[in-house]
Amino acid sequence: MSGQRVLVTGAQGCLGAWAVRAVLDDGDEAVGFDLGENRARLELVLGDDLSRVTLVRGDITDRAALDRALDEHEITRIVHLAALQVPFCKADPVLGASVNVAGTTAVFQAAIARRERIPGVAYASSAAVYGAEPSPAREESGFAPATLYGIFKRANEQTAHVLSQDEGLATIGIRPYIVYGPGRDQGVTSGPTLAAAAAARGEPYRIGFGGTGQYDFAPDVARTFVRAAHAVREGAVVGNYPGVPAPMAAVVAAIETAAPEASGLVTWDEAKLPFPETLEARVLDTVLGAVPRTPLAVGFAETIARFRG
Repeated sequence: MSGQRVLVTGAQGCLGAWAVRAVLDDGDEAVGFDLGENRARLELVLGDDLSRVTLVRGDITDRAALDRALDEHEITRIVHLAALQVPFCKADPVLGASVNVAGTTAVFQAAIARRERIPGVAYASSAAVYGAEPSPAREESGFAPATLYGIFKRANEQTAHVLSQDEGLATIGIRPYIVYGPGRDQGVTSGPTLAAAAAARGEPYRIGFGGTGQYDFAPDVARTFVRAAHAVREGAVVGNYPGVPAPMAAVVAAIETAAPEASGLVTWDEAKLPFPETLEARVLDTVLGAVPRTPLAVGFAETIARFRG
C-alpha cells in the first residue's frame, strides 16, 4: 500500500528502526516519534536512508505532543512500539506504568479521536504476558505475568478490548518473544544478539539465560507490525508471533556457523527465562496471512554480516 503516512512510536528502538525500514520499503512516508536522541540503531538499520525519515522528539505520555505529531504530519497509520523494557520497569515501576500503560492508552485515545483518518493501531504486546506455563502456551488464555513489564503489557491488551467494545477502537497487538537481529542491544532477551555482535568482533560473550525459547528475527517482526497497521479494521486482535523454537545450543551453533573464528567463545547460563518455551501462534497467520519466519541460521548470518559492515 502506497501513499500512507505512518507514525512509528519508539522509532529509535530495535523494532522501531526496522519498522521504519519496512515503511520506507513500501514507498510510504515514515515519521518516527521518540523521546530519545540516540540514532545509532536507526543509522545501523537505515544507513543513508535515515535522511528520508522525519523524526519528532516527543514523550508518548504527552498527549498534546502526540496529537501535534499526528495532525501536523497528517498521519494515516500507527505502529506503536514505544515502551520501557523489563529491567527499566523493575527499576522504576511508576515510570514503567506511565510509559507502557498510560502512554499506550494515550495512543489508543488519539486514534479514536481520528478514526476518519486512522483506521486503528498496531501495537506491541509481549510474550511476557505469560509466566512459566507449560508449552505451548495457549494464545488466548493462561496469562500469569512474572514481571511488571508483562503485567503492563497484559493491561494494554485488556484496555484495547474494552475500548473496542466502548469506542469501536480497532487494534492488532503482536506478542514477540526473543527478538534478535541488528539493533537489539538491551533488554532481558538481548543476550543472543549481543553474543552475535561479540562473535563478529572475535570476542567472548556469555548469554545470561539458557533453555529453549522462540526466536523472532527483528526485520520479520517489524514487517508484520507494519502489515498489521495497514490491515487493522475492527475488533481487538492479539496474537503471538510465530517464531522459531530453538534450544540455546542451536542458537550458539548458528552464531558459530556465521562466525567460525568465534567457535567456543560464546557460552551461556543454564537458567531458563520465566516464560513458556514455545507459544501457540495461529492468530496472526489467520488475520494477516502467513507472516515471515526467517530460519535461525539465516537470521544470525545476516545479523553478523551487518555487524561487520
